[in-house]
Amino acid sequence: MLITTTPNIEGKRIKQYVGLVNGEAIIGANLVKDFFANIRDVVGGRSGAYEQGLREAKSIAIKEMIDQATRLGANAIIGVDLDYQTIGGNGSMLMVSANGTAVMLE
Repeated sequence: MLITTTPNIEGKRIKQYVGLVNGEAIIGANLVKDFFANIRDVVGGRSGAYEQGLREAKSIAIKEMIDQATRLGANAIIGVDLDYQTIGGNGSMLMVSANGTAVMLE
């Protein structure tokens, strides 16, 4: 499955637009991650726990989008947009959504 953020794929012709596809992943940010992230915020540096959580959520969202496109008979997804946000009263959950257009390429 070819995936791109652009509206087309160089050297390929879009034979058919199949439809919009999406995938979402929501992960909880536990108290230990929050504690160490707060320490890193004070002393500087990167939060490896949050970065790993975001990578996992992104992979899940993209996989769901690919699975949906495959069920529709597409062989590529164009115009992919990834959105990241925190949800919950105190930002206790992280959400990643992936959206794109499933197409059939020649």
